Amino acid sequence: MNEQTFEKKQVLQLIHDIKVKQVCGSFDITTKTLKLLKDIISSGKWEHAEELMKILRIYGHILKDALPQETVVANLVRRILKIIREEFDLLEAKVHHLIDDSQATLSLHKLVTQTSECDVSIDYTKPRSGLKEAILDHLQEIENELEISWESICAQAEQHVHSTEVILTLSHSKNTEHFLKKAIEKRQSLTIIIAECAPACRGHNLAASLASKNAEVIVIPDSAIFAMMSRVNKVIIGTHSVLANGGLRAACGAYTVGLAAKHYSVPVIVLAPMYKLAPIHLCSYQQDAFNSLGNAEGILPYDCVAARSATIYSPIFDYVPPELVTLFISNTGGHAPSYVYRLLTELYHPDDYEI
Repeated sequence: MNEQTFEKKQVLQLIHDIKVKQVCGSFDITTKTLKLLKDIISSGKWEHAEELMKILRIYGHILKDALPQETVVANLVRRILKIIREEFDLLEAKVHHLIDDSQATLSLHKLVTQTSECDVSIDYTKPRSGLKEAILDHLQEIENELEISWESICAQAEQHVHSTEVILTLSHSKNTEHFLKKAIEKRQSLTIIIAECAPACRGHNLAASLASKNAEVIVIPDSAIFAMMSRVNKVIIGTHSVLANGGLRAACGAYTVGLAAKHYSVPVIVLAPMYKLAPIHLCSYQQDAFNSLGNAEGILPYDCVAARSATIYSPIFDYVPPELVTLFISNTGGHAPSYVYRLLTELYHPDDYEI
């Protein structure tokens, strides 16, 4: 009981740290969540895979309900649940001498055809020696993958950005910043146009970080996006999460950028590490459960006369449909929006889409 209380206390502490912005940004949230789940798996007194999955679902449900906008938390829980299934399957197969070590990988056929029914006959309540060690080894691989994810994305900058190009971006994300810095380092005479993304104006932060580099940096108001798009060679943006249909939950203003880019036939490249892929859909175009609202003070000051009779909404996110996206660049390579369903199959088990 004391152990469960301690684990729950850790979960609640993580929720508190994220809500008060002590931990912010998708990468930091994912890293902290992975550390917490590793501690739960390594120190927990579970007997078999089914019990462990039940524990993770309970804590995953708590995290998901408390942090509905932070999809990376639920994504990581889903991925670990699939890892548990895979490691159990491999140990089960070895016990029955169905496969040897050289064949201990999922076949392409199984990845493509796996459904909720395919694992009905597997009994996850059987204790298996070596399961905990195998899971922890796999989680260490995920941790290493996280640490080098932005480096893997930046390494592709040279393939997608060419000298003298004009690139438009929006707001400020760490992945975009590192990617553009790498592009500036490898290519000459680049022009970077940054939409400021009012009212937070985080685009100014990106401009400041790129100002010392060997490129021309121009900050524009959001109202000038359409006018400037005719000069742009490609759009490069980050995203908060990638939805199951290939659409985006991105910074407010991304939909405007996508529509302008489509009008001028400008390719839109989205930088999205694999941990941002979520098996969820836009539930309604009212965006009640999809979006959240920020402080409206930057749009209309509270003490002005107009504020007394006005209702101001300051949405944080935009939904960008997949038809406005040309290419996703993840740490595993470039993918079309239509390929997202295949990536989701590799990352998550269908039974775990709903935690």
